[in-house]
Amino acid sequence: MRIERQWAMPNKWTFKIPPIENLLHEELTDGLWIDPFSGENSMATVTNDLNPNIVADFHMDALEFLKIFDTASIDGVLYDPPYSPRQVRECYDGIGGDLKWDGRVSFWSDAKDEIARVVKPGGKVICFGWNSMGCGINRGFEMQRILLVPHGGSRNDTICTVEVKKGA
Repeated sequence: MRIERQWAMPNKWTFKIPPIENLLHEELTDGLWIDPFSGENSMATVTNDLNPNIVADFHMDALEFLKIFDTASIDGVLYDPPYSPRQVRECYDGIGGDLKWDGRVSFWSDAKDEIARVVKPGGKVICFGWNSMGCGINRGFEMQRILLVPHGGSRNDTICTVEVKKGA
């Protein structure tokens, strides 16, 4: 497993943080990539963001978005959800709709179960957050790479994990 640590200034848009942008250029493969929380600057083929003001292919609840894909039909997933209930409110307060996942730990688990269902064997999941959980071995994934991005001061690090789905 490859483990790296690269300092960078924080950015509201994760994919614009230079070491993370570099990781994405290195790790994204050809094929169908999806992003259930695309925000701005996603490199995925098919994007989704609950906020209708974000340019995305879909504006659905992330879990419902993941359910529209067939089993083992996706080459990769970019998974960069809001990291906490506070971030959920910052991102989505005032846009309307039912924020089913605000504070519910089961939402994250359900989303990762759907990701495991839709990713092909040999496909990748690149996760971002304040922990290195990723989708996990119990869902059939093997960790290949971890990028720690400290932002200095009292700011939390951004942790990026790259996992590959095991199987034929």
